[in-house]
Amino acid sequence: MAVAVGVSRSTVQKVWRDNGLKPHRIKTFKVSNDPDFAEKLVDVVGLYLNPPEHALVLSCDEKSQIQALDRTQKSLPKFPGRLGTLTHDYKRHGTTTLFAALKVADGTLITQCQQQHHRHQEWIKFLQQIDRKQLPAWNCI
Repeated sequence: MAVAVGVSRSTVQKVWRDNGLKPHRIKTFKVSNDPDFAEKLVDVVGLYLNPPEHALVLSCDEKSQIQALDRTQKSLPKFPGRLGTLTHDYKRHGTTTLFAALKVADGTLITQCQQQHHRHQEWIKFLQQIDRKQLPAWNCI
């Protein structure tokens, strides 16, 4: 850029910094090629914004291969002027899979971590846990 414009490299850096420009950073995206995507999007967003009467609307997801780490030493105490501290080394305790369901109506969470295999059986167990936790709510309708 500096050569193309005929200024010094530091001038280009200053202009970019002063204007909040970061041309080296990129964001990725993926446009759906599903011809019914817009219609499906309206249906899903509609459930969140205007759920049917007595409906239980959950937003569920899973995050697999979360590393369970433990630092080798405790953090130093915090006090004004000292940031939180962490040692650079850690001990691994394997990985876990986090399952989470957000109850859209009131913002409550139902979560479960599983150290076992990451298969569809674990997802089904999580869905059964949701069902057990929501059973009293279903009976009152």
